[in-house]
Amino acid sequence: MTAAPADLLIERPATTDGPALWRLAKDSKTLDLNSSYSYLLWCRDFAGTSVVARGADGEPVGFVTGYLRPGRPHTLFIWQVAVDPGHQGLGIAARLLDGLTARLAAEHGITEVETTITPGNTASERLFTSFAERHGAGVTREVLLPADLFPDGPHDPEVLYRIGPLTDFTAH
Repeated sequence: MTAAPADLLIERPATTDGPALWRLAKDSKTLDLNSSYSYLLWCRDFAGTSVVARGADGEPVGFVTGYLRPGRPHTLFIWQVAVDPGHQGLGIAARLLDGLTARLAAEHGITEVETTITPGNTASERLFTSFAERHGAGVTREVLLPADLFPDGPHDPEVLYRIGPLTDFTAH
C-alpha cells in the first residue's frame, strides 16, 4: 500500500461538507446511501465524533462518521467509512480511523470501537482487523441485524465487530 499524501488535511466535518460526504458514500457503491439531508445533519450534529480528509484542493476525499453510543459513552460506533475511488489504496481510511479514535480517547476516554460489516466486504474487514492489531485490541463478531429484519428488500446481515479494549494510541 502506498502512503497517504503528506498534504492530506484531516479535520472535523462542517455542515457544508454534507454534499461531498453524500457523493463519496454514493460513489463507494458499497455503503447504504442515506438521504443527502442526513449527511448535512450528520456534519452538524456529529462533527465531534466524525472526521473528513481533504485533498490539496480542500475538497473531501474521505470520511469516517461515528457517534458515542448512548448508555456506553466509552464506545465509539463507526457508522460509515468512505474514500474517493481515486484515493483508495493510500491508507487514508486507516489514517482517518486512527486519528479519530486517538482524539476521542483523549477527549472522551473511549476504550472500544464498534462497527457493522456485511459478509464479504473484505476491504472493511481488513480495515477494522488491522486497526485492532495496531491498537493491541481484540475483536469479537456476532450478527447484530439479521437479513430478515430489513423491510426494504434484500439486505445482507450486519455483523457487529466489537474492538477493544484499545490500549495503544501512539503514532502509527
